Amino acid sequence: MTFMEKLSKAWKDGNSLVCVGLDPDKAKLPACVRSLPHPIFEFNRAIIDATCRDVCCYKPQAAYYAGQGVDDELLMTMEYLRKHHPEIPVILDAKRADIGNTTKMYAMEAFDRYGADAVTVNPYMGMDALKPFLDRADKGVVVLCRTSNAGAREIQELRLENGQFLYQRVAQLIAGPWNYNGNTMLVAGATFPQELGEIRRLVGRTPLLVPGIGAQGGDLEGVLKHGLTGDGTGLVINSSRGIIYASSGTDFAEAAAAACRELKNAINALR
Repeated sequence: MTFMEKLSKAWKDGNSLVCVGLDPDKAKLPACVRSLPHPIFEFNRAIIDATCRDVCCYKPQAAYYAGQGVDDELLMTMEYLRKHHPEIPVILDAKRADIGNTTKMYAMEAFDRYGADAVTVNPYMGMDALKPFLDRADKGVVVLCRTSNAGAREIQELRLENGQFLYQRVAQLIAGPWNYNGNTMLVAGATFPQELGEIRRLVGRTPLLVPGIGAQGGDLEGVLKHGLTGDGTGLVINSSRGIIYASSGTDFAEAAAAACRELKNAINALR
């Protein structure tokens, strides 16, 4: 099953557009897991098992593992997901891209070492820097387009000679010539719902990964108004801190499940 097939099935089976970001910070882990041999994995495992019925996707952020020297616990998390929840797609949030030979290694890292179903990438160096990802037709390639951070305007809203914003040109490339295997998605932040709507107009049914809901204060109603496809899907709406840190006590997994379900219900009430 390809990533796109897996995602479509997950949207339907779970009746959910929610993606949980697995971004564990050792300093924020509940005391009840900190003394365990693999605290980040145990934290992730509990969050996954508590939320798995209400998600369409998981998205571990690679920096939280590499930066804290716990790549092994990312591997453990990915293996756990494949073994116990194989129906749920996993996006590795790594934002990779480089010259051809280096990108081949990044693709191997994401898809072969970690076993991710999809990976986030940066379009700044052009298609040749993304081709080793795009060539993996069974995998998803999630390309940054209109990101949720405030500083995104500095680059992404630069005007081109034809009057387009840069992010609009990127959207056309992602859903057009770069999508030769039908395996691309775009990142479109919830903090810019009008721009997200413009992206939807440009890319048709190409799925959007939407960060910025929760701690970043994104506009959920605006995202759904402007971003849904005709069948009420097309979006992967991510929340990380708002779900995984819903409680710092022994009930952290139950609180995460409640926060995940609350977001799912809020989305479904609007679509």
